[in-house]
Amino acid sequence: MRLVLLGPPGSGKGTQGARISARHGIPTISTGQLFDRQISAGTPLGRRAERYVRAGELVPDEIVLDMVADRLAVSVDCAEGFLFDGFPRTYPQAEALDRMLAASCGPLDAVIDLQVDVDEVLARIRRRAHTEDRLDDTEDTARRRMAVFAAETAPLRRYYEQAGVLHTIDGTGEPDDVATRIHQTLAAVAHPQLHLGSGG
Repeated sequence: MRLVLLGPPGSGKGTQGARISARHGIPTISTGQLFDRQISAGTPLGRRAERYVRAGELVPDEIVLDMVADRLAVSVDCAEGFLFDGFPRTYPQAEALDRMLAASCGPLDAVIDLQVDVDEVLARIRRRAHTEDRLDDTEDTARRRMAVFAAETAPLRRYYEQAGVLHTIDGTGEPDDVATRIHQTLAAVAHPQLHLGSGG
């Protein structure tokens, strides 16, 4: 399956992404990891991205898309599908990804949008800061990150909703329960004929 996982900071994307990858036997592709690998390897793409990363600036879409295209093209593990985590982040990136996939392996099967309200995210961050000594996880930081995420992804949600591939999942509760909701949704995507009478 070809998937995108959306969700605000603290929504459990990392946990659920790992479960989706394991269940479906597909790699998770994170742009942060792509940057790290390309920069560490000193590739031409890595050198182009490095100055933006070092300066704490957003890496331009052109470089991000080149890295994604390179990852999809050179890796045999993507042949059976993939899960994007943290990409696309903007409307132009989503459009460019669709063009890229149309020219290669085919369109996205589903976009999973984990919905978690602010109070739940803040509660999770408080627990994480206490148990993992995460000094960078403060409520103010979390609120800023969520505000940025909401502003960035609102157009993405509309884009994928219009494309008919957006599936909103309640991300609250135990990880096992969230994973079950995601699995049921993806099962319906993979085998729609078996779910026609289920009422959606």
